[in-house]
Amino acid sequence: MDIQLKRIYDDATQHDGYRALVDGMWPRGIAKRDAKLDEWYKTLAPSKELRQWFGHDRERWQAFRKAYRSELAEADTAALEELREIARQRQLTLLFGAKDIECNHAVVLKEYLETCDDRQEKKR
Repeated sequence: MDIQLKRIYDDATQHDGYRALVDGMWPRGIAKRDAKLDEWYKTLAPSKELRQWFGHDRERWQAFRKAYRSELAEADTAALEELREIARQRQLTLLFGAKDIECNHAVVLKEYLETCDDRQEKKR
């Protein structure tokens, strides 16, 4: 499984592979025609309430991670499986708009995709 994270504001490269925006809202200052997206997975973003509560406050990071993982457990399973399958076959780049590259929802989503895939592999 090959997943990388990248801010949507960073230039697209040929090494990005499949580019998936995982924010619930369209990022400010980016024209849709310039985003070079393959797909926008807004159903996999944290709920508005969770996102607003977190507010990118590092003091709340661990609680946010736990709450968002709970939301992902109830999320769009077809979209999650689609991303897992893409990552099994080629490079997947999860795009996000947050300034903090270490503490944002895309980090949690990447971990979730990888750990859920590991569990599925062990069941086979």
